[in-house]
Amino acid sequence: MTVDLRIAGGLVVPVTDPPLVGGCVEVRAGRITHVGAAPTGAEAAETVDATGMLVLPAFVNTHCHTSQQLGRGLADDVDLLTWLHDRIWPYEAALTEADSEVSALACAVEQIRNGVTLLADPGGQHVDGMARGVDRSGIRAILGRSTMDEADGVPAALRETTAQALGAQDELVERWHGAAGGRLRMGYTLRTIFNCSDALITATAERAERHDTNVQMHVAEVPEENAHALASRGRTTLRHLHHLGVLGPRFLAVHAVWLDDDELDLLAATGTPVSHNAASNLKILGTPRIADMLDRGVVVGIGTDGAPSNNRMSVIDELWLATITQKGLRRDPTVLPAAQALRMATIDGARALGLGHELGSLEVGKAADVLLVDPMTVSMVPRHDPVSAVITSMRADNVHSLLCAGRWVLRDRVVLTVDERELLVEADARGLAVARRAGIVP
Repeated sequence: MTVDLRIAGGLVVPVTDPPLVGGCVEVRAGRITHVGAAPTGAEAAETVDATGMLVLPAFVNTHCHTSQQLGRGLADDVDLLTWLHDRIWPYEAALTEADSEVSALACAVEQIRNGVTLLADPGGQHVDGMARGVDRSGIRAILGRSTMDEADGVPAALRETTAQALGAQDELVERWHGAAGGRLRMGYTLRTIFNCSDALITATAERAERHDTNVQMHVAEVPEENAHALASRGRTTLRHLHHLGVLGPRFLAVHAVWLDDDELDLLAATGTPVSHNAASNLKILGTPRIADMLDRGVVVGIGTDGAPSNNRMSVIDELWLATITQKGLRRDPTVLPAAQALRMATIDGARALGLGHELGSLEVGKAADVLLVDPMTVSMVPRHDPVSAVITSMRADNVHSLLCAGRWVLRDRVVLTVDERELLVEADARGLAVARRAGIVP
């Protein structure tokens, strides 16, 4: 039997096992067929010499607003409600489907340059455009439609009833769930408890169960959110979601910043995963107790959020920031060590999205999503501990090549799926036009 690809000679970091010095990964039909210290005897159609490189599972971005990529820089230095009501919702209402496609494609290319092959999108309004954009990039996504049925501060163009919100998502699931050879999936998304009724929340969870997919929701972002939930529901956000019976492994709690000890216990008891977005949290929301969650056994993945809230859409940067902020929060330098942080960006990120059986580690039978890191830059050498170097010193320019489903999407630092320069020119022009239509810039 022949294999399609053999990556040999690099330091293989499967994540689930100790690194293999001079290890080898073999791929056939988009799947990993061998991980070991030495190659098999099979002939290889292509052989890559990875000597001097690190061979890792591709990264997973558990929270990534693809439709907000063209809004980078439009909402800096403002509080959350100003950010949302005066900047982001007008921006989103001004987007066309063609804008959303370019935005998603540009976002996906930035993910490629940061070693990501799977992103979870909490939604926009023009999901068909978003899906086409991600599909063109060649990577994976769990897509969603930004879903709200209560109009507190929502522009007229984004308002809809519960039935309309659910029906629109159902149609998208029929069209996109499992598309592009399985690279694209649809999830069900809820914006926040400010804008989602209990009827929408419970019906969303039921649909996700029926279609074997997940639910994404921004949870406990700011103290005002918990105050709103107490006033309108009689419980804080997380307690109310538990009361509704929607917490569990399918429910991705995004941000989860303002939680008390009992609520952290509730995450653990229900098996509810969390998406940690360190930069946007620090910029707008606060610092969640991620180390305390991990101590309780909560599955935590890494997310970038969107370009207007983070500006740097880099899981690599998020990893560095996540570790040092948790060390500072607990005043304990042993908190969140490098190996655990790497799991958050790989296998635990995949688990948080319900895809741990398919992605997130280099194991036989899993999809061939593989990242090659060239550590020979001034920022990353010497590498006394390669795994630590990935978390503390790696940058986007260390991403050398990236494989998704056995196909190169980045090779020798060149994006292969799109004309990157042409895309950037179009994204720049469209971003300005959207901001003008939204009345955010003159």
